[in-house]
Amino acid sequence: MKKIFFIIILFFGSFSFLNAETKRIVSGNENAKITIIAYESLTCSHCADFHKDVYPQLKKDYIDTGLAKIEFRHFPLDAAAFNASKIAQCKEDQNLKILESLYSNQQAWVKGSTIDEVNDHLKKFIKKEGFKINFEKCINDKEIEDFVLNDRIEGAKKFNINATPTIIINNEKFEKSLNYKNLKKSLEKLI
Repeated sequence: MKKIFFIIILFFGSFSFLNAETKRIVSGNENAKITIIAYESLTCSHCADFHKDVYPQLKKDYIDTGLAKIEFRHFPLDAAAFNASKIAQCKEDQNLKILESLYSNQQAWVKGSTIDEVNDHLKKFIKKEGFKINFEKCINDKEIEDFVLNDRIEGAKKFNINATPTIIINNEKFEKSLNYKNLKKSLEKLI
């Protein structure tokens, strides 16, 4: 059922250009020599592990030092991840905080046997965490929906992404096992 949902969205969804008002979730120096793109799905446990085990060290050694920036791009693998992506993208001044909170507390909201149940858990979680957003407005915002879908479409077309997380470094797909040691080796060659 989930696959059918995304096939329908991919073929019949809007392919509009990105809205100038919707901004990428980015961390780091805008002019950094190294650009890392992380294609992720918010219901993906491996993506949550990346945020827990790899991203903090990456941030400390490369992002906070100005050597690299990281752009988090949406590649939702199911309807729950699609809606969570819209929530993460919704509030421009908190979006990285929301994204980080959704990954670090994934088990608190990724539960339920229907999308309505998952949305209910997601809505309660966002409220409990103190994020001030209009949940219904964010879930139903067509511009944000298009933004998220366009990330997914671009990732599949440009980089042949079919799993998450997938890392792109300076427009080259990172093909090694995703751990900090391997990532560091690749980044050091670019400095």
